[in-house]
Amino acid sequence: MTTPDLRPSGPGPAALDLSRSSAQLTADLVDIESVSGDEARITDAVEAAARRHDRLAVRRLGNVVIVRTELGRTERVVLAGHLDTVPVAGNLPSRVADGRLHGCGSSDMKSGVALQLRVLELVGTGALEPAVDLTWLFYDCEEIEATRNGLNRVAAEHPELLAADLAILLEPTNGTVEGGCQGSMRAQLSTDGRRAHSARSWLGINAIHLAAPILQRLADYRAREVQVEGLTYREGLNAIYVEGGVAGNVIPDRCLVTVNYRFAPDRSEAEAEAHLRSVFDGFDLAVLDSAPGARPGLDRPLAQRAVAALGGEVAGKLGWTDVSRFSALGIPALNFSPGDPNLAHRADESVELAQVERCEQLLIGFLRQFSDEPHVVTN
Repeated sequence: MTTPDLRPSGPGPAALDLSRSSAQLTADLVDIESVSGDEARITDAVEAAARRHDRLAVRRLGNVVIVRTELGRTERVVLAGHLDTVPVAGNLPSRVADGRLHGCGSSDMKSGVALQLRVLELVGTGALEPAVDLTWLFYDCEEIEATRNGLNRVAAEHPELLAADLAILLEPTNGTVEGGCQGSMRAQLSTDGRRAHSARSWLGINAIHLAAPILQRLADYRAREVQVEGLTYREGLNAIYVEGGVAGNVIPDRCLVTVNYRFAPDRSEAEAEAHLRSVFDGFDLAVLDSAPGARPGLDRPLAQRAVAALGGEVAGKLGWTDVSRFSALGIPALNFSPGDPNLAHRADESVELAQVERCEQLLIGFLRQFSDEPHVVTN
C-alpha cells in the first residue's frame, strides 16, 4: 500500500482532495486538528469539497454540514459522522507504520469520515449511482456535553433534514456492523450521618460506613444479558465515584456514591430508572443524566440488506452512540466503520489502512445494490 502523502496541520485554510483513496484521505483529515469546539477549519474543508458538485445540495448550520441527493429513489440512507476529536495527546501529525495510520482521531472517527467523503465524491461525480437517496451529516462537538452536540441540535431544530429509512453512523466498529446501542444512566445515592471529632467517634454517625450496603448491592449485582431483535446486549451497573470526608479528624456526615447503569435497548429510560430504584430501595437516589438506548431495527428490510452487504455479521453495540438520536426520531440505525473502538481517545490511537479501504468497498457495494452499473474500484 502506498504511504499517504501527508499534509501538516496548521492554522491556515485546509483543502481536501476527495479523489485520493480513503486511506490517504484519512491521513489528510487527521492532520486537520479539530478538537471539540474548534472544528471550523475542518468544517470549512468539508463544505468546500461538497460544494464542488452541482448534483449535491449542501447546507451549513454552524459547524454542521448537511449534504443531500434528490435522485427520486424510494428510500433514503443517512451517513453520519462527527468531525471533532478529543484533545491531542502528542499524536499529531499522523504517521504510518506497519500498515497502520497513527494519529489523533484516526480511529474515532476520521477514518469513518473519510468513507463518507469518498462516497460523496463518487456520487457527486456520477461515478456511483446509488440505489437510494443519500444524506451526509458531518457534525461537531460529539466528544463533549450533549447540549453542544451538532447532531442533537439538528434533530431538535431541523428534524426534517434527518428524515430517512436507515442511518449508518460511522463510529469505529472494527469493520463489522453493530446494531443499536445501550442506554446509559448516571445516578447518585446519598447517605447522611452525624459529624463528630474522630477521637470521640461514638458521638457521630459515619456516613461513609452507611454506604457499605450500597457497595455490597453493587458487588452482588448480576448483570442482565438479553436478546433484542436477535442481538445480545449485556447490561452493567457499577460505582464510578465515591465522595465523602470532611477532614482528617472529622467523622463524615455525608457520603455520595455515583453509579453508571448501561441498559439494553428493550428498556426505556423510565424503566431503567425504576430498576435502579428497586436495586437501591431504601436509599435516596437522584438521576444525574440519562440517554436512551436504540433498538437495532433489524426487522426493516433496508437494515437487513445493509447487514448482508456490509459483511453479513452483526452484533449488539455495547456502548452508547449517536444512533440513539436517530432511533428517537423513528429511524433505524446501525454502527459501521473501520477502527478499533478500544483504541479511541488513546495517545497511541491508530487504524489499519487495509481495513479502511475494505470498509469503503463494502459501503459502496451496499449503496449500489440493484444498480446495473459496474462495480466501482478505488485506488
